[in-house]
Amino acid sequence: MDESRFTRRTSIVKLGGLVAGALGVSGWEAGSAGAGPAAVASGAVSCVLTPEQTEGPYYIPGELVRRNITEGRPGTPLLLRAYVVDASTCRAIRNAAVDVWHADASGVYSGFGAGAPNRTFMRGIQRTSAKGLALFRTVYPGWYQGRTVHIHVKVHIGGNVVHTGQLYFADRVTDVAYRKAPYTSRPNRTTRNADDAIYRNGGRKSLMAVRRNGSSYVASITMGVHRG
Repeated sequence: MDESRFTRRTSIVKLGGLVAGALGVSGWEAGSAGAGPAAVASGAVSCVLTPEQTEGPYYIPGELVRRNITEGRPGTPLLLRAYVVDASTCRAIRNAAVDVWHADASGVYSGFGAGAPNRTFMRGIQRTSAKGLALFRTVYPGWYQGRTVHIHVKVHIGGNVVHTGQLYFADRVTDVAYRKAPYTSRPNRTTRNADDAIYRNGGRKSLMAVRRNGSSYVASITMGVHRG
């Protein structure tokens, strides 16, 4: 997709959330017979919303619409696969805007602190496909004081924000990822998942499914949202 600025109308933050676990859309569709609010309430459909999480202090509106958000900065390649589905029906939502931002491998956010001169690295927006999938090419995020490793996310539908959350990695995965450069230049990260106050407030349900793909990683998550 060509790079362009994403223009928003005034956003209204509404209740949404991430699905417990990181199922692919096919897994959701398999259980979607008889879907709808009643099916969700009865537990027949597993599109359960979880509490939203803070957007944090490092959000910058108007990111570029693009798939590759690295801008050539170092780090182990990470393919982020983010699915968006309707939490009432488990059906994929097409053309939702998925907005992500995170620290680079050295734990720096663009637009802030050491990253202040550049406002765009590790930030971007993608529209979901007919299968509800948004893809991002980035690097495994670095850590910074007081927070476990995470990726921030917003989902926009029709100009409104329908979900604000954070995506997490299992500590054992991060431990392995950080054994390679450039992460080895910053050993002894200070905060693991269990020690992070934000993670403890629903973060376990926002853990991504992560697998190795050669020298890179693939992280997948399904986000169930209300359309608004």
